[in-house]
Amino acid sequence: MIIKNGLVFTEDGTFEPRTVLTKDDEILYVSVDGKGEASNVFDATGCFVLPGLTDIHFHGCAGHDFCDGTKEAFDAIASYELTQGVTSICPATMTLSAERLTEICESAADYHVAQLNNTAKTDTAELVGIHMEGPFINVNKKGAQNAAYVQAPSADKIRGWQQASGGLVRLISLAPEVDGAIDCIKECAGEFRFSIAHTEADYDTACKAFEAGADHVTHLYNAMPPFTHRAPGVIGAASDAEESFVELICDGVHIAPSVVRATFKLFGDDRVVLISDSMEACGMPDGTYSLGGLEVHVTGNRATLADGTIAGSATPLYKCLLTAVSMGIPLESAVKAATINPCRSIGIDHKYGSIAPNKKAHFLILDQKDLSIKAVIKGQECYRH
Repeated sequence: MIIKNGLVFTEDGTFEPRTVLTKDDEILYVSVDGKGEASNVFDATGCFVLPGLTDIHFHGCAGHDFCDGTKEAFDAIASYELTQGVTSICPATMTLSAERLTEICESAADYHVAQLNNTAKTDTAELVGIHMEGPFINVNKKGAQNAAYVQAPSADKIRGWQQASGGLVRLISLAPEVDGAIDCIKECAGEFRFSIAHTEADYDTACKAFEAGADHVTHLYNAMPPFTHRAPGVIGAASDAEESFVELICDGVHIAPSVVRATFKLFGDDRVVLISDSMEACGMPDGTYSLGGLEVHVTGNRATLADGTIAGSATPLYKCLLTAVSMGIPLESAVKAATINPCRSIGIDHKYGSIAPNKKAHFLILDQKDLSIKAVIKGQECYRH
C-alpha cells in the first residue's frame, strides 16, 4: 500500500509531506520524493497521517471488560478500539484474586496467539501486552479497586502471571510503601516495568521506588497524595526521576485543563503518556455498569461509584487526545503522548508507535481541519469512517 499526499507525523515529532510505502504488516520506507508503486493507494490529501494510537491503560469498552477473560470480550474490545484509531492495546487488570488473574492471563495468551496466527477476528486492535493494575495497592487509595483482593507484592506471583500470559505482562502497578514492594521491584526490575499507583507514598518512598527500578506513574494525580510545596510526594519524585513516564487521563473529568497544561510543562512531551482508563461503558449509553465487580453509574463521560468516587472513564483514547488539544496542548505533543510515548514506556517502540521503516503499518488518518477520523489502516486493510 502507498499512503500519499498527506502530512505524515515523523519521528522528529513534526508533520511533514511524506509518502509511505507498506508491504503486508510493515512499513518499507518513508520518502519525501513521492515515488513508489503499489496496487493499493490511499490518497491522504487534506489529512494528517499518524501512527496508530496505543492505549496502555484501559479496562474495557463496548459493554465488555478485559477481566471478563473471554474471546467474546476480547473481540468486542479490540474491535471497538480499532474504530477509535487505537491499533495496539495493553489492557489493565483489576484487583482480583490471584487465581482469577491467572485465568485472565491464560485467556489473553490464547487470544494473542490467535492474532499472531491470523485465526482471530481481523478488524481488531493488536493485543501487545497486559498492564497489571492490581492487586499490589494501598487499600486506603483503592479507588474503584476491590479491597477484598488487595495482596502483598510477590515476585513469584508476577512471574506466575507472566508464564500464564505467554510473556504479555509488560507493566506492574503497585504502591511502593506497602510491605515487600521495594524488594519486589529490586528483584524483578530487569524482567518487568513497575509503575507507582494507588498509593500514599511520600517523596522519599517514591524516590526509593524509582531508585529500585520503577520508571512509571499510573494515572498521575489520581489515587495518590497531592503535589504541595513542602510535601512533593510521588509527583515530585517522578519529576526528579527524569527517565520515568507519567500517565494522564485527559477526559475532561479526571484532570483540570490548567493541570494538564502544567503537567506537559513539568514533564515535557517525551514523558507524558495519554491513557483512557476506560471501562466497559465506553462507547455505550448512560446507565449502570461494572468495574472490578463494583457497580458504576455512568452519565455522559463521567463514571462513578455509588459514593461518588470516579471509577475509570467512559472516553476512548482518541477523544482524550482531542480533549488535550482543546485544553491547549499542541497537536504534535498530544500525538507523541498517545503514540510513541506509551510504546516506549512498555518497551515495544522497536515495532510500534511511529512511522518508520520496519515498524508496524498501523495508521490513523485525521482530517486536517477538524481532526475527525477519516480512516484507520492496519496492514493492508483500510477501515474508512
